[in-house]
Amino acid sequence: MAHADLIAMARENHAYVASGTIQQTDDVCRVPAHLYFDRARWDLEMKQVFRRVPLALALTCEMRNPGDYKAMDVAGVPVLISRDSTGSVRAFVNMCSHRGAVLMPAGNGNAKRFTCPYHAWSYGQDGALIGVYAPKDFGDIDRSAYGLTELRAVERAGIIWVVLDPRSTIDFDAFLAGYDEVLGHFGFADWHFFERRTVKGPNWKIAYDGYMDLYHLPILHKNTFGPQMPNQAIYTAYGAHQRVSSPDPGLAALMDQPESSWPTARLMGGVWTIFPHISIASFEGGGRSVMFSQLFPGDSPEESYTVQNYVMEHAPDAAQIEAATAQFKLLEYVVESEDYATGLAQQRALKTGVREHVLFGRNEGGGQHFHRLLDELLVTPDDQLNDFFARLAASTSR
Repeated sequence: MAHADLIAMARENHAYVASGTIQQTDDVCRVPAHLYFDRARWDLEMKQVFRRVPLALALTCEMRNPGDYKAMDVAGVPVLISRDSTGSVRAFVNMCSHRGAVLMPAGNGNAKRFTCPYHAWSYGQDGALIGVYAPKDFGDIDRSAYGLTELRAVERAGIIWVVLDPRSTIDFDAFLAGYDEVLGHFGFADWHFFERRTVKGPNWKIAYDGYMDLYHLPILHKNTFGPQMPNQAIYTAYGAHQRVSSPDPGLAALMDQPESSWPTARLMGGVWTIFPHISIASFEGGGRSVMFSQLFPGDSPEESYTVQNYVMEHAPDAAQIEAATAQFKLLEYVVESEDYATGLAQQRALKTGVREHVLFGRNEGGGQHFHRLLDELLVTPDDQLNDFFARLAASTSR
């Protein structure tokens, strides 16, 4: 079914090209400007979005072996992701059960056990407490009650999702809305992890708006890759998530060919966003590759940071390494010096209060969908969260 969706999206794309039209919404959308900097709104977003919904925190290719782990801070929560001896992915709050010290420093590694740097309590890859320093001196405790606090995690399509609330009962299937099956056509589980960089940016929504915006490409990026880019977008929603593609005249060459012969890689172009914080953009320099961007809120409404993960379909040779390094350097520059520099200035201007709202045009349906969804999610109670995502998935099903 997922491959049939790719075929359908390609045919829809070709239809827009053939007719000379573009996807449009019914009306222009207005979003209050203060939502990009208001502290109360930001606090609510941290609680109702980043602490409740699954976040894509790792790729299979960066921790594929038993014992591999990844430690990171996410929206104020220290997270430890581990692949245990059976190959299963587990996630925990990266905090010792003794006195709350952070167990593992940020980064990736491989370990048979996780040992606290404060008092040397140690935990297995499954989070169980397996060692207490000087146990006779410390006293008796029920070790089974003092393992690491586990977080719900799922691994699909070569991507690892984690929910920061340990009490979460979210339905991953309802949240993903079949999007993981489509993303599975990338084959990320078998790809090569090449490099990672971090870029500071503005309010997370300003940054996320840019993920879905092709309207700006020929203008803002006129001195880099913009002159070759279209300014029109076609949006395909899977529940909360959206694929953004541009009208592609080259698809005409496929229309008279058997669908079974259409190259899957050709059908996976564009930008694939995963709500609320991921952008997957494909590139060809140095071999087939993607930039898997993880957008995280910073410590205030006016801060965010984006982790750019550069992954390649195959381990590169020397020539491909050189080309990929140059391409990744360009992408870092484009995001930091063009996209986010513009976003930071935009944020300062909005804070003046001169404009009451910002606009998303009829050609910017992706941004409209995102902001409507966000408004609804913020007022959805915990006990209605699964129903909310199930309804959203049903409303965008194909």
